[in-house]
Amino acid sequence: MENIEVGEIITNDQGEDIEVLAVVNLEGTKYVALGFVEDLQAETEEDIDIFFLKLNQDGNFTAIESDEEFDRVSSAFDEIMQED
Repeated sequence: MENIEVGEIITNDQGEDIEVLAVVNLEGTKYVALGFVEDLQAETEEDIDIFFLKLNQDGNFTAIESDEEFDRVSSAFDEIMQED
């Protein structure tokens, strides 16, 4: 899954569709911002939960491991979202 694209729909283990909202590379690591398609199709933005994961060397999603890493990733995605 190394070539993940914005707008791509992924189905998780629970059968829920998740859309890739943004992709960013930080310090050689690729991170993705994801949201549940069902939430994204709702009328109100305040109900949207966006979560961040990173892609490991095998192209699998893994959790962000520290608060510092999460803060860096969150800030980078905030900048991307403000540009759009």
